[in-house]
Amino acid sequence: MTKIIQVGLGFWGFDWASTVIPRVPDIEVVAYVDPSEAARTRAATELKVDASRFFPSLEAALDAADCDLVLGTVRTDAHFPVARMALEAGRNVMLEKPFASTMREAHQLVDLAARKGKLLAISQNYRYFPAPRLAAKLFAEQALGPSDYVRLEFRQHGPSVGYRYWDMPDPLLADMSIHHFDLMRMVLGSEPRRIACHTWNTVESPYRFDPVGSAMIEFENGVRLDYHGSWMSGGTRTPWAGEWTIDGRDGELWWTSRDMFLDGSKPDRVVILRRGEAAEPQVLPDLPFLDRAGTLRATCDTIATGEAPKYFSSGADNLMSFALVGAALASAARNGAWVEIAEVLADAAAAETVVA
Repeated sequence: MTKIIQVGLGFWGFDWASTVIPRVPDIEVVAYVDPSEAARTRAATELKVDASRFFPSLEAALDAADCDLVLGTVRTDAHFPVARMALEAGRNVMLEKPFASTMREAHQLVDLAARKGKLLAISQNYRYFPAPRLAAKLFAEQALGPSDYVRLEFRQHGPSVGYRYWDMPDPLLADMSIHHFDLMRMVLGSEPRRIACHTWNTVESPYRFDPVGSAMIEFENGVRLDYHGSWMSGGTRTPWAGEWTIDGRDGELWWTSRDMFLDGSKPDRVVILRRGEAAEPQVLPDLPFLDRAGTLRATCDTIATGEAPKYFSSGADNLMSFALVGAALASAARNGAWVEIAEVLADAAAAETVVA
C-alpha cells in the first residue's frame, strides 16, 4: 500500500483525485492539500472524505500524516517549492510535466532527489499507451529496415477544443510539445543532439504568443525528425500524440495515439505500409494501466521495489525532454538557428545546488 499526500485540488488536481487515483489499486490518500478553503470543502464533499484529512499547506500535512509519496498536481510555478519541501522532508515526489519553470530549477530538484536518495517521478503520461510502446519495439527491431527520417505532425484548433490560456507564453513549445519531444526520445531510443525551430502566430488568432511551430531535430543515432505543431490548424485534427511516419528502408511505420478521447471508434493505431501492398494494421499490446493511471502505478511500483520499469520517466531522465524544449525556445528566439542540446544542459549544470 502506497500512502500519498496530494497537493493541489484545482481543476486538474480534482480530476486526479476523482478519476485517476481511484483507478489505481493499493493506494491510500492520507492527506489532501490546497490553500483554498473552497477547493478543500468541495473535494471533501464530492470525494466523501472526512474534512480532517484536508490541510491548507504541505507543511501542515507532513506534520500530521506519514506518507510514501507527495503527488503535486499544482501549477507549474508551484512545482519547485512543493517538490523541494517534500524532498527535504525525506519523501518521494511525483510531478506533472513540465516539472519546473526553468532548467535551473529542474536541475536543482534532480540534484536534491539524488542527494536525499528519494524518487523524483514525472508524469509523462503519453508513454503509457499501446501505440508508442509498439512503435518503440518495432523501431528498435528495425522491422522495416534501418530508418533515418521521421515525420510528426500535431494539429489542433484551440478555440474549438476549450483551450483558454490565451496569454500563456509559448503555448505550443512549452505546454504541448514536451509530450511529443518526450515520445521522440522514447520511441527512437536515442537522445536529441540539436534542433532548429521556427514559431509564429496566425491571422485572427486569440493567442498572444506563437501557437504554431516547425522544427528539424537531429538525434544521436542519426535520425532526423521533421516536426510540425499547431494550435490553430484549420484542417483535420490529429490525436493528441500527433501522427507519426517512420520512414524505413522496406516501408513506413505509421502510428498515432490518444485518440479515444475524441472518437471512441479510433483508439491507438499502428500500421505498416509497404510499396504496392495493402496496409498492415498491427495488433497492439495490452497495458493494464493507461495514461496518468499508468504513470502513477509505475511510480508506486518503483517505490515499492526500488526498480524502475522500462520507459519510466524520472526527473533525471526527463531533464533531456525538458532540455529539448529549452533548445527549441532558444532556436525560435534566434530565428531558427541550430541550438545544441549540450548548450542547454551546460546551463543547467551550472545551477547552484539546493541547500539541504
